Amino acid sequence: MSDVFLVGNGAGFSGDRVDAPIPVVRSLVARGLPAAMFFECLAERTIALAQIEKRRDPEAGYEPMLERLLEPILADCAGAGIPILGNFGAANPMAAARCVARLARRLGLPALRIGVVTGDDVSDAVDLAALPAHEADAGFDLSAWTLVSANAYIGAAPLAEALARGAQVVVAGRTSDPSLAIAPLMHHFGWAEDDWQALAQGAACGHLLECGSQVTGGVFWDPGCKDIPDPANIGFPIAEVGRDGSLVITKPEGTGGIVDLRVVKEQLLYELHDPAAYLTPDVVLDITGVTLDQAGPDRVALRGARGHARPDRLKVTACYEGSWLGEGEVSVAGPNALARARATADVLLARVRQRGLGRRARADLVGVSSVHDSDDGALWRGYDGPEPPEIRIRLAVESATRDDADQAAREALAMLCCGTAGTAGARWRVTPRILTRSFLVPREMVPTEVTVREARAWN
Repeated sequence: MSDVFLVGNGAGFSGDRVDAPIPVVRSLVARGLPAAMFFECLAERTIALAQIEKRRDPEAGYEPMLERLLEPILADCAGAGIPILGNFGAANPMAAARCVARLARRLGLPALRIGVVTGDDVSDAVDLAALPAHEADAGFDLSAWTLVSANAYIGAAPLAEALARGAQVVVAGRTSDPSLAIAPLMHHFGWAEDDWQALAQGAACGHLLECGSQVTGGVFWDPGCKDIPDPANIGFPIAEVGRDGSLVITKPEGTGGIVDLRVVKEQLLYELHDPAAYLTPDVVLDITGVTLDQAGPDRVALRGARGHARPDRLKVTACYEGSWLGEGEVSVAGPNALARARATADVLLARVRQRGLGRRARADLVGVSSVHDSDDGALWRGYDGPEPPEIRIRLAVESATRDDADQAAREALAMLCCGTAGTAGARWRVTPRILTRSFLVPREMVPTEVTVREARAWN
């Protein structure tokens, strides 16, 4: 058994670059070491949006780009013995498995073994009202909101079980992000579920890789301040994990981006909360003793991660819908654009009030102030800087019904004739608002089930 195992990442969220996995897999195959690929495709609200899609179509509700992500690499991974793991099952892991099976049969791989891990969906199994809320989510009145999804963050053990049963592709719903990397390491090295030190090494690996190119220069990139080479072809990360506790982060040769101490430090601290106690379902990770070394070009070595016993409870993220978001936009340009944009924003807000269309409304002047402003528009109202040559006015309205949200958003369209001189480029849309709240549930209340079948047997 090899003392080094490679872990490659092919996605950091739903919507990531679909061609990113290709050079990662090529690199893993070329190196010839035991390896696995994982795809992290879920944000907090992704499953709720997937559940809404599943309502419309019982065969939907999984990662919409699943086939595009896997088609270029599936045969190569199967041929090289590189298992693929992903939470790309989202709200419908069984349908995602059927999608993978159809792809496998089309590629001439009918014997490909596909594993599915279920049990994360606790919508009907757990009384959320009886659970303690997580961190800052306590005290919110949810009585007017409708539950869309409730999913527990499951750990690595059932994923490793699927691998032990011969799965070459493992499909899951809501998992902890680091667990997708821990599972193949558990399987390869034979780590026990209570080997906290080994699991800490795996959690550090998964945490660094989980956001894809964020550890190879994405988001870190700040032109003129923190430059990276060839950002249009940024390489996704590969971890070299040693039986001796070593961990090296790198990327495929010939790709853009960069792996250096600055980038790895930023990702290591990303969303960590407490550096001494980063909670995952598998282990509590402590990075306060971590050291990093530049081990070569695009190679950073990490040592010193420590692990403590896993939490007794799992995090459950529940998503609710109870209102609608209407958004409308128009543009103004040329001389006196600032005055025309302010007047347009004031009229849009006045129209929403007059018609009683919103619970909450705000206007932003994109190009003057939008990201840092508040609902009262204090920054764009008080702006006294240089006059922008063009401004995009955005109206956002929260409404009780879809129709009210649509009517509010369409007020931006009406400004094409009712607005100031030079108003153009109207667009509008309506989307359901999703509210997320997190709870803590005893892990024994989240039993998981593993199913493994050949592609030919998935119908």
